[in-house]
Amino acid sequence: MRSLAIPFVAALAFSAGCDKSEGPVKKEGSPTAKEGPTGAEKAPSGGKTIALTGAGATFPAPLYIKWVSEYHKAHPEVEINYQSIGSGGGIKQITEKTVDFGASDAPMKDDELAKANPKLVHIPMTIGAVVLAYNVPGLAQGLKLPRKAVTGIYLGSIKKWNDPEIAKANPGVKLPDSDISVAYRSDGSGTTAVFTSFLSKASPEWKEKVGEGKAVKFPTGMGGKGNEGVAGQVKSTPGTIGYVELAYAKQTRLTYALVENAAGKLVEPSLDSISAAAAALADKMPDDLRAWIIDAPGDASYPISSFTFIMVYEDMADATKGKVLAQFLWWAVHDGQKLGGALDYAPLPAEVVTKIEGKLKGLKAQGQGLL
Repeated sequence: MRSLAIPFVAALAFSAGCDKSEGPVKKEGSPTAKEGPTGAEKAPSGGKTIALTGAGATFPAPLYIKWVSEYHKAHPEVEINYQSIGSGGGIKQITEKTVDFGASDAPMKDDELAKANPKLVHIPMTIGAVVLAYNVPGLAQGLKLPRKAVTGIYLGSIKKWNDPEIAKANPGVKLPDSDISVAYRSDGSGTTAVFTSFLSKASPEWKEKVGEGKAVKFPTGMGGKGNEGVAGQVKSTPGTIGYVELAYAKQTRLTYALVENAAGKLVEPSLDSISAAAAALADKMPDDLRAWIIDAPGDASYPISSFTFIMVYEDMADATKGKVLAQFLWWAVHDGQKLGGALDYAPLPAEVVTKIEGKLKGLKAQGQGLL
């Protein structure tokens, strides 16, 4: 896997042009920006620098770094700064209008949207996976975790790595008689919302006792800030398991588990299994695009897959910045999708891209269309 030019840190800030990694990855069949509105290739800057700021989810940060870098190469007048502070922070900042766009793995709830004025629009940007990363001496990649085992570990009822619930799914594997240490997100997190939504679907006990959301009271374990904080915790502490985005697990060379899906199949997180989850529900995408694909049906679907979203105001105050932002988002959901595979993000299904195009064409500034 291609390495990223910027290390993962708890509060990641980057601007266009800072990533020096390789250029675009060719992928057959991906939508291209040529399908976009005429004139979308050139920003209306008049040669002046246009600066955009965003904040939110850590889940897609590796891909956003790459997008910002590649877009800046084609549009040197556009500078984009994104702070990877967690989905809760992204929702707060876009609601308070301190950034041009917010980012969240969990779509905003109705009561959160009601606080925003004017109306906020959700744009799905890519599809990723939350994985169960573990650091157990002697245990290689590919541990199999049934749903009951995952929920038991996070409820605190499964305390040992050789617990019968884990052992029965891993015949022939020598599991150590050692304690399980649990890591979770301490900040308001869309990754937590995705993971706890899966736990709630997998376990009535979890749903009743803990529930789901960007921040919950975990029954056991220790918190870390950001995907990078949890990944660091797992990597540095033998016996630990934690939930992180797939790209972070791969970048930090963590081992991660296969997880039992809704069909009862133990599935490895991969581009194919993430894409299968999205494809299973693509035709059920709601009009406002606030979709979940967690625990999607199908034997091949990885159960902890998720869209990640950028939120923008439907009617923006600044026409110049609004047009540049709309053009960047159009590029990201078309040509930008080609860059996701190398970083373990799956491309958006064509049906979803078509719906996104409609939303982007509806963006305005002071009542005037931007694309």
